[in-house]
Amino acid sequence: MMYKMKKTILLTLIICCPVFGQAATLASMEDGQGERHLSLQECRQMALEQNEKIKIAQNAVDKAKLDRQIAFAQYLPKVDGSFTLIHMKTIDLLDQDFFGLALQTRGTFLAGISITQPLYVGGQITAANRLASIGQTVSQEKQRKTRMQVIADVDNAYYTLIAVRSKVQMLEAYARQMQELYDQVKLAASVQMATDNDLLRITTKQNEVSYQLQKARNGEQLCGLALANVIGTDFEQTIIPTDTVFNSESTIHNSNSFELSEDISTRPDLLLLQQQVKANEAIVKKTRSNYLPTVALMGRYSYYDNLRLKGDLTLPNIGSLGYNHTLNGGNPMALLSISLPIFHWGAELKKVKKAKFDLSDAKLQLQQNERGMRVEVRRAVQNVTDSQRMVETATIGRQQADENLRVMRQKFDNQMCTMTDLLDAQSQWQQARSNLIEAQTQQKIYETEYLRVTGRLE
Repeated sequence: MMYKMKKTILLTLIICCPVFGQAATLASMEDGQGERHLSLQECRQMALEQNEKIKIAQNAVDKAKLDRQIAFAQYLPKVDGSFTLIHMKTIDLLDQDFFGLALQTRGTFLAGISITQPLYVGGQITAANRLASIGQTVSQEKQRKTRMQVIADVDNAYYTLIAVRSKVQMLEAYARQMQELYDQVKLAASVQMATDNDLLRITTKQNEVSYQLQKARNGEQLCGLALANVIGTDFEQTIIPTDTVFNSESTIHNSNSFELSEDISTRPDLLLLQQQVKANEAIVKKTRSNYLPTVALMGRYSYYDNLRLKGDLTLPNIGSLGYNHTLNGGNPMALLSISLPIFHWGAELKKVKKAKFDLSDAKLQLQQNERGMRVEVRRAVQNVTDSQRMVETATIGRQQADENLRVMRQKFDNQMCTMTDLLDAQSQWQQARSNLIEAQTQQKIYETEYLRVTGRLE
């Protein structure tokens, strides 16, 4: 577990370095552009409000709502209008020798309005509405999954920053101890009660601590930039975490609302796969409707005007008569349309079989991924349990190291132990506190990961 913690911090540093640029960023942070004290909850809220992935997920939810409204509109009657203006050369209707009439269509217009109400379309509209409803649920689950991932990223960056800051404070305390020891040994050396070699050994240890402290401070600044990147705040501000006190017990164990269970029923990944199965079932029904009859009722009213018959009308025994008549009027019409596919060479049946194969694939993917999720949850439960034990072990180790350092300090002051014994005790004190910091930080990260993989992070 200690190795994983170190690996997490190292990855954070590696990611930050090429993105922000160490030299310019560290210089700006050292110049002091202001500090911002933030709690974990505030960091979560800022990330949820400003993260681009969450905004994209929200847009997907809004589009899914519109798709559902569009699908529902298929149940309702459709009203369409039309208007046609005709202007063309005069058309001779009959032979000029007999009648001599011509049809004039200059400025003739046709206008109409129609209403179409589908009565039965083989279940296509119902299936389309079912798919739209599933699509809306899918978009909401994807949004919830994105939000949980963002929160997990914030927690990881926040606790990593706390860990590095705690190590800085621990190393600063270690440096003060070494300085006090140096002053004490230097005074002893001035009266021939200590040697220059003792001072040299302490100085060497001080240089080592100073080197570690500088690395920790650089890591603290870079981890602060990583957190600022996740929550979308100004890089020029130094983030000071306020939730720096680690409880001795797990927050999950202390909470009545959370228990270490392996239930994944609320996990978005599982719900998305279940919705995919439902979507494929709706697609099968929609595909099957292609060889079912469709029935629609349509009403239409058409109006025409400025259609003229003009010319000299020649009649036997009467002679030639001038004729000019304008035609106009309207015609209502009602239609009942029934369409029934008869023979398409089995294409529609093959489409249904293909859709059923897709449904079978979706069910198999659900089974396969569900097993993987259960393994992942079991691993998360084990990590939380192990991290709790590691915190308890590291706490005992720190207490023992504190007591050992106190005893060795007294013995050294009374010249009952060597310089080597005291330096070893101080090194053990440093390592014990470092182990406790890493164990506590990893415990928090494991708890967040457990809540994420069980779908209960929010």
